[in-house]
Amino acid sequence: MSSYFSRRSVLTTGAGAALGLGALGATVNSAAAAPAAASRLSTGREETRSLDELYQAALKEGGKLVVYSGGDTATQQDGTKAAFKARFPDIDLTLIVDYSKYHDVRVDNQFATGTLVPDVVQLQTLQDFVRWNQQGRLLHYKPAGFSKLHKSFRDPQGAWVSVAAIAFSFLYGTDAVGSDAPRSPRDLVDPMWKGRIASSYPHDDDAVLYLYSLYVQKYGWEWVAKLAAQDVQFARGSNSPGDAVFGGQKAIGVGTAGSAVPSSSSPAKFVIADGHPFMGWGQRAAALKQAQNPTAAKLYLNWQLSAEVQKNSFNGWSVRTDIAPPAGLKQLWEYPNAHVDGFPEFMADRAEVERWKQTFALYFGEVKGAPTPGWLGLHPGA
Repeated sequence: MSSYFSRRSVLTTGAGAALGLGALGATVNSAAAAPAAASRLSTGREETRSLDELYQAALKEGGKLVVYSGGDTATQQDGTKAAFKARFPDIDLTLIVDYSKYHDVRVDNQFATGTLVPDVVQLQTLQDFVRWNQQGRLLHYKPAGFSKLHKSFRDPQGAWVSVAAIAFSFLYGTDAVGSDAPRSPRDLVDPMWKGRIASSYPHDDDAVLYLYSLYVQKYGWEWVAKLAAQDVQFARGSNSPGDAVFGGQKAIGVGTAGSAVPSSSSPAKFVIADGHPFMGWGQRAAALKQAQNPTAAKLYLNWQLSAEVQKNSFNGWSVRTDIAPPAGLKQLWEYPNAHVDGFPEFMADRAEVERWKQTFALYFGEVKGAPTPGWLGLHPGA
């Protein structure tokens, strides 16, 4: 740890001991004066350098990159790491996965203590990007292809971009349900599914929470009460319902990501039903203004938004308007029941979010279990 602190040039031990909530408040207050200045910064045109040119520039910078990414398990971004390393083998990439709600406060604490680790944050907590931008924390930058992003998936000044279009709904195992497959969320309260449903806790993950809030608005609290009587297996991590279905433990999984690309070979079906809610959003990413490796951060954002990456998304959806989804799908923002613009608004009202969480706790019980990515502490990746 001592080498970490000297490497990051932190405050002396005596001064560091004084840091805490008071110092955090002082840091935020001093940063709050930045919005006006930040808004006057020229964000310039889109990046014109190629990925290979950015790669060489990142190597000259030092060849290191640290990304904090929201997710459910330590290995969830292994595919991203492998693809990035295959394309840019000499970049030393550290990609740390944790729940976004832990990464964001971790970064806040690092700001407050002068110990910032990541160069890029890629999170589900959409409201943080608005706040950090107001505090002058984000590098205003427009990667190549910025103008091709859907308007909901970019900040006009380039403070952040969405790098992945994600949807949450429910899925079922085709063999497990047979001819009785549920057609919509409304069907999940049928007594035939008692004891056969897995769900992530809605009061542990804000995306799942928003999905469940849409269910309430469509079907009412009576539906929730009936679901609570279904002996649902609740667990932490939005990966857990899919794991339960693909592993054959449960027939149905609620509150998980999936692909709606038609497939005859998949053992499970991800359900999007006309007239019934699911939820979609763009996972936001930004380079931090205090990043130690800003060029590598730019390389990462440009690579994530490149056609070569966006065309190979796991669910067929892209954040770019010029990349069409596979046959049988529309663009994510073309589904009115995906509520793409609703999720950012939901995330912005933290008091309302807390009310939803506590209400679902009354129906489903308190969240139990250790966080699925593990306990990562204050400075993972340092």
